[in-house]
Amino acid sequence: MNNKNILNALSQALVDLNQDAVLKQVQEGLEAGMKPLELIEEGLLPGMNTVGDEFEQDIKFLPEMMSAAMIFQEAMAILQPKILEAGGKSRNLGTVVLGTVKGDMHSIGKDIVKILLETAGFTVHDLGIDVNTFSFIEKAEEVSADIIAMSALLTTTLVNQRDLIEALEGQGTRDQFKIMVGGGAVTQAWSDEIKADAYTDTAFSAAKAAQKLVA
Repeated sequence: MNNKNILNALSQALVDLNQDAVLKQVQEGLEAGMKPLELIEEGLLPGMNTVGDEFEQDIKFLPEMMSAAMIFQEAMAILQPKILEAGGKSRNLGTVVLGTVKGDMHSIGKDIVKILLETAGFTVHDLGIDVNTFSFIEKAEEVSADIIAMSALLTTTLVNQRDLIEALEGQGTRDQFKIMVGGGAVTQAWSDEIKADAYTDTAFSAAKAAQKLVA
């Protein structure tokens, strides 16, 4: 197959959730002398974007999106060392500090967002659950984060998202970070009220929003 056919087959294999075919096309591409970044940017990412579009159209569902993300990461495990061997740099769109706010023990949605952000090309520092305001801020400052992403599934914990933004404003560092909020208790109206930079209601849209924030 020529390079274009390999890329098309790679994208389609990911859309089909066929891990064996994805890894086979990655290997064939490398053996044909294709650059790892070409396989990522012109093969894997278009396939992942199609999966995301189908998820938003209710053609694919959450387990299938998760499966695609895991297959993507399997392919990246092959390609990233090749990039480094060639003296290149792995795709890195930015740095995100992620966590579920204080008082909230839910992690499934946050964990999915983490995988999809990493798949999109972000470095993610996951602080876990029940994270207090200053832990978010301290970590964001430590790693020079571009984005702080907070999840809240309980209405009683929403106030912690507002507290973080107010704390940043109080110390004069609000403009250093983009703030993303999400989770079952969060709405667009709440995001607007606390002046967050982005609100999303699905994990895939969170990855898209993060890309827009750092563009």
